[in-house]
Amino acid sequence: MTVSIDDESGGVPAAGEKAAELRALHVPGRPLVVPNVWDAASARAVEAAGFPVIATGSAAVASVLGYEDGEETPAGEMLAAVARISRSVSLPVTADMERGYRLEPAELAGRLAAAGACGCNLEDSDPRTGAPVGADEQAGLLRAVRAAAVAAGTDLVINARVDVFLNGTGGDEERLEEAVRRGNLYLEAGADCVYPIFAADAGIIRELVRRIDGPVNVLFRPGTPSLAELADLGVARVSFGHGLHRVVSGHTDRMLAAIRNGESPYTASATS
Repeated sequence: MTVSIDDESGGVPAAGEKAAELRALHVPGRPLVVPNVWDAASARAVEAAGFPVIATGSAAVASVLGYEDGEETPAGEMLAAVARISRSVSLPVTADMERGYRLEPAELAGRLAAAGACGCNLEDSDPRTGAPVGADEQAGLLRAVRAAAVAAGTDLVINARVDVFLNGTGGDEERLEEAVRRGNLYLEAGADCVYPIFAADAGIIRELVRRIDGPVNVLFRPGTPSLAELADLGVARVSFGHGLHRVVSGHTDRMLAAIRNGESPYTASATS
């Protein structure tokens, strides 16, 4: 059974159509830019700004819900947040699900569909410890999630996060080799895109794009090449993780400090 999100007018595409739309937006050299959101209000802002896809960020959503990142958020609460976001927009929604919140693959795929998500991120570290998961074990998880989605008659765009630049060992060359190995293994297992998070050097990104046999996602943060440079490098997707939420939270902190000091929170010093 294909799960769809629609209204009585039939104006909102079915989930399968949204997944196809999301998948087609991963074009090397013309990257899908996804400013990650944390609630319905931020999702609506992203939609109003003209972006074509809504992507959640697990760390930001966890913070809004009162939890730490690292699968501290109960699965039901995270999926309820995804569902609220999905209901608030008409765009395809892809959810950062860490490593699945300890859900079995069939349950994960089914609950993502029920929440209105047509895509997800899955990472290859144990979120609770930060320790790398074996590449074959992670490929098995991705394969099982893909199979579960197919068996349920749903479509799911899987973005396979590769964490070797975050928590791997060795120098840049060793990490590059391992990221390429894992990325291609995950694509063979059914992933649609590979996300070597924290890869920031232009030369390394170029090699990742050249040697990984599928779309490559890069995290945009201070020190990363510009969006135009990432496009020139052949990147297919650019994420912002919890960066925007962190900046917004810092902005709020400055405004609150101004109020505490008896000042207006709307002055240039308080809002800059």
